Amino acid sequence: MALKLRVLPSLQLSTALPTLSFSLSQPRSLGFRALRSHPNTIATPASPTRLMIRAARTEAKAATLGSRAPQFQLPEPLTGKVWSLEDFEAYPALLVMFICNHCPFVKHLKKDIVKLTNFYMERGLAVVAISSNSVATHPQDGPKFMAEEAKLFSYPFPYLYDESQDVARDFGAVCTPEFLLYKKDGRRPFELVYHGQFDDSRPSNNVPVTGRDLSLAIDRVLSGQPVPSEQKPSLSGKCEVQDDGVTCGSSICWISHVVYDYVCTK
Repeated sequence: MALKLRVLPSLQLSTALPTLSFSLSQPRSLGFRALRSHPNTIATPASPTRLMIRAARTEAKAATLGSRAPQFQLPEPLTGKVWSLEDFEAYPALLVMFICNHCPFVKHLKKDIVKLTNFYMERGLAVVAISSNSVATHPQDGPKFMAEEAKLFSYPFPYLYDESQDVARDFGAVCTPEFLLYKKDGRRPFELVYHGQFDDSRPSNNVPVTGRDLSLAIDRVLSGQPVPSEQKPSLSGKCEVQDDGVTCGSSICWISHVVYDYVCTK
């Protein structure tokens, strides 16, 4: 019997993607042979059994203002602690950031994200960062390197690992960095009031990093004022799917998803 992969019909592929082939020398012990390139055409492999894998990009539905923060339970690689939404219930507001290690747009803002969050956490803001990138496409975004990153930059917030990517989908997160600001309004859970950019700065536009857009929204929430509904998106643009997986495009890093659909054939 051979295993053959079929891309789920609901996914949208930007371009032809590479197929990778694993050879299981001992099916019971999962002894993998060396990884090698394989043509794009999916064929039924000969014995021994091979597992055909293709990487695909999916886009989650964007979060909408007024929606409620979804429940989650995620580990923090640096400490091993498992965090949930309930851990932040005592705070008047919660900032959820979807980031990762490799994204140049996150790198561009990283030090200023630390400064801004340090400032507002001292004033009562709860902050959590989540990485949902697939380690199949970006191994440098894995938990070991997340822990090193959090320690190196002295993250004052927990940096959590969303291995299944379910939490990213639940929040409607599709890119990095992505900022979602929630407020406590007497109901549970938090209500989304800001889903926008850090500021106008980008790695290539020479605009100074100020954190103006996000800080103004946080100021309003912590002072009990409404946040304007007109908000600039965190980033805008396209990403390109290259032979080596999902890469950064002109102005956005998509959260890379790897989806498997196994079809057994004789």
